[in-house]
Amino acid sequence: MSTCQNNARDVECLQPAVNDCNAANVPSAGTGTNPADALHQTRHRGVRLSAAGIYKSFGNTMVLENVSLQLHEREIVCLLGVSGAGKTTLFNILSGLMKPDDGAVLLDGEDITGQAGQISYMLQKDLLLPYYTVVDNVALPLLIRGVAKPTARKRASEQFAAFGLEGTQENYPSQLSGGMRQRAALLRTYLFSDRVALLDEPFSALDTITKGEMHRWYLNVMERIHLSTIFITHDIDEAILLSDRVYILASKPGRIAAEVSIDRVHPRSSEFLLSKEFLHYKRRILEAMGLREQR
Repeated sequence: MSTCQNNARDVECLQPAVNDCNAANVPSAGTGTNPADALHQTRHRGVRLSAAGIYKSFGNTMVLENVSLQLHEREIVCLLGVSGAGKTTLFNILSGLMKPDDGAVLLDGEDITGQAGQISYMLQKDLLLPYYTVVDNVALPLLIRGVAKPTARKRASEQFAAFGLEGTQENYPSQLSGGMRQRAALLRTYLFSDRVALLDEPFSALDTITKGEMHRWYLNVMERIHLSTIFITHDIDEAILLSDRVYILASKPGRIAAEVSIDRVHPRSSEFLLSKEFLHYKRRILEAMGLREQR
């Protein structure tokens, strides 16, 4: 990971690393690819989103201190940390809703610092409009861009089967389960931008059984749409199961304390949760978060 040591607001500090990764872009692994080769390809895909030297304070309180991270094409990255570590503030900066005091955000090598509307951002709540049908809720990003309503509804409806929503187009949000509402919210996020999505605790409101079902669905759908994603969670098991890499954000002020690569190809089954390999990653993360004594 490239990190700018001093004034990271200078975009040139990060640009060479972005160019190097783009030059090494490798096609996705095909059927029968060796797992080690597949992992190598994931590590060497082009950088899609980068943050370099992000600082943010509110009054005299520093919330984020020198935070740098990268998201590669088709990669799922988790931002893990305790409450109050600055995860949502960082997401607001990455999405352009908030400007950092210092630092830069790059999308495909272009500086988008403080520019909203460049990448998708799904909040914790699904925020589906109760008086819109499901298809009209999902089509909102297209309508906002000026796509005609019949075309927007058609394009949105074409994705319903892939997201497990077929047959719910004319329903209202109140008629959907919590898991189905999250699917609709994720599809709406995808239609806003199919390059990068930020998901703020997308499964936190679901019960344990529904969350497990959504994890399996999420991994399957991500295999099809290849959406580069950063998601926030407080759930260590969820982070290990879903992510290619985990950034651990320490608090007061928020800063990257560790980065853990999950060297296991997708899709991952629920059996992975019971493996020694899984417990190894969990120990590493607990130690990095200071929640387990190191041996």
